[in-house]
Amino acid sequence: MLADGRVRTYRNNAVLTASPGQLVLMLYDGALKALALAREGFAEPETNFRRIATINQQLQKAQAIFSELQGGLNHQAGGEFARRMESLYDYFNQRLFEANLHKSEEPVIEVERLARELRDAWSQMLVQGCEQPAEGLRVVA
Repeated sequence: MLADGRVRTYRNNAVLTASPGQLVLMLYDGALKALALAREGFAEPETNFRRIATINQQLQKAQAIFSELQGGLNHQAGGEFARRMESLYDYFNQRLFEANLHKSEEPVIEVERLARELRDAWSQMLVQGCEQPAEGLRVVA
């Protein structure tokens, strides 16, 4: 129990002290973790009563994260880039809705692959020292 509290404190501090770019990376990491847990749910036998709940909870968590990323888009500064990212996040959420509705793993795999590419590109940008978010993205710390 004490260890759980320490982990929670560590995570809270990591978020509070992160740069805006690191916060975006954390959101992508959270979405990817939720998608991986949803896929684990799909691997469970259909007789496992927790299967549906796990899939539902994790897909909804990923959708909430993509909605948060979408809410951080600055259409005024970002122009076409922001519009394309908004469309992409809409697509992610639509595919995850379909996955949840039909209990189909294929859309989850697709979104996970695309989100990982975005996450890796964002990470590379941070490694190269581009700490300021891309034009069209506003991150409120």
